[in-house]
Amino acid sequence: MKNYLIIICLLLSGSVLAQTPKFGHVNLEELVHLTSARDSAVVKYQKAMADMQEIYDEIQTEYRVKLNEFQQRSAGWTAAILEVKQRELVEMQQRLEAYGESAGQELQVLQNSLFAPVFTQANEAIQKLAKELGLIYVFNSAGVIYIDEAQSINLMDRAKEALKVPAEKVSPTIIEP
Repeated sequence: MKNYLIIICLLLSGSVLAQTPKFGHVNLEELVHLTSARDSAVVKYQKAMADMQEIYDEIQTEYRVKLNEFQQRSAGWTAAILEVKQRELVEMQQRLEAYGESAGQELQVLQNSLFAPVFTQANEAIQKLAKELGLIYVFNSAGVIYIDEAQSINLMDRAKEALKVPAEKVSPTIIEP
């Protein structure tokens, strides 16, 4: 009788555990895309990118002007002037390439510094929710092919609340190739 009672208790506790999902999922990229922190980071990034592009365009315009002058007037120049002007063009082209490379690197560093805190904030909100719900795993549903909604808790709405995403803000349409 005692063995039956233990078996019944184990079966009942197993069925209770089986009914409580211990897995969660959220589309992290979509969640981050909806946050105001990301919007602010995008504005700062686009401003920096526009500023750098403006400088690049100025250097490129200056180079094209000098190149056109060289092409139009080089036939009448002496060898010494021709050499100086060629060197000047090569230096300008190198400066343009160097600026393009350094601007690209700066933008990458800026992007990392602006967006890392946004992802950290989203991750922390998801971890807090997972602990509150007693979940053992939370999957990023962006890369998951199938999710059984009965076995996994969708954390998106709760995470949006935790990150104070306005209700009227809609998820982006993501078009995959």
